[in-house]
Amino acid sequence: MLKVRQQTSIKPKLSQTLRSWLPLLQASSEDLEEEINNLVKDNPCVKLSSPKESKSTKTTKQVKQLYSKGGGLIEELNIAKKSLYDDLELQINKTLFPTLKSQNIAKIIISCLDEFGYFVYDEELCKNYSKEDIEKVRKRFCYLEPLGVGAINYQEALEFCLLNTNIENELFSLCIKLINNLDNLNKFTKNPLYKDAIKIIKSFNLPPFVDDFEDSLEIIPDIYILTNNNELEIIINDEYYPKIEISEDSELKEQMKNARNLVDALEMRKATLKKLALMIVEYQYDYFFGGAIKPLKMQDIASELDRNTSTISRAIANKYISSNRGTIAIKEFFTTDLNDGTSNKTIKDFVSELIKNENHEKPLSDQIILEKIEKEFNVKIVRRTITKYRKLLNIPSSSERKKLYSLR
Repeated sequence: MLKVRQQTSIKPKLSQTLRSWLPLLQASSEDLEEEINNLVKDNPCVKLSSPKESKSTKTTKQVKQLYSKGGGLIEELNIAKKSLYDDLELQINKTLFPTLKSQNIAKIIISCLDEFGYFVYDEELCKNYSKEDIEKVRKRFCYLEPLGVGAINYQEALEFCLLNTNIENELFSLCIKLINNLDNLNKFTKNPLYKDAIKIIKSFNLPPFVDDFEDSLEIIPDIYILTNNNELEIIINDEYYPKIEISEDSELKEQMKNARNLVDALEMRKATLKKLALMIVEYQYDYFFGGAIKPLKMQDIASELDRNTSTISRAIANKYISSNRGTIAIKEFFTTDLNDGTSNKTIKDFVSELIKNENHEKPLSDQIILEKIEKEFNVKIVRRTITKYRKLLNIPSSSERKKLYSLR
């Protein structure tokens, strides 16, 4: 196991540089060039060359070689595609889509979603299945996130969202009526529940992809942690670091100083990410060889690296690690220790497994799941935590699951 016990004290000059150029540490690789441009736009001593002008770099070649040796996927190399469509495919589980046929249809439906998250029937993609089969599967999308995805229009998306609320029957019925009469709401204004119903309908965030589509186009790994002869090798992705040229000018001393500080700050950024990666490898070593993520607090890393927790928080913000296990946000490596080494991720995995194997006639309630967790892991948590984990896993409530099971 890799042990990291390095002297992490930084020279005062670089510490000052880090404070002065903290935005560079916080920026993701994707935003780094823009952030640097903002910092040097008025500095005549700095000339930047966009990293996009270089088609192949040493980093690219290194990563290609290591992925080939380690059996990883080459397509993880530069930009790990992670779109809303990918997120939806992860939700195609056996609870909602129990048969291989329903899973295949669900994936086709995802392929037919437009840029707003609505379903647009494509004869070529859907040719192997009847419209009846497709509709039966599509209706189950009402339980996927983002809410409303897979609906054919705004009106149906509202209905999908409504199905995920816990409002009483009378109010629910009124909401349905309003949704079906959006062009003629005036005739319902005298209903005592009208204002409540309108408030509920307005709370739904539609179209489904309205917030996430643009942000989900691509993810650029900041760090590669790859297997090389059963050892782990860390490579900082500097593909997106622009080349900086400094023009010497004795009359522009302040600008020259700022230019050199920029170079120092970029080196500090790489050094901080490298040290962070080393610590993650030490604490989460087993993960990179197929194990689970262990409990880890940000304070643990901050103490080891002699940094403030806020600095570590900035360092990991919007940053990703690519390994032979795929691309993952660095923040995912920091999980809560619930009890004696049990992380909240372990609890989530346990919840997922419980529901996967539950009795379809009597689906497990959140309270029963809580009791099983407390018995299995000897932890004390509240029921709303189980509800939160279940929702994060995109698992419907026990009553909703019972309805879904009955559809089979």
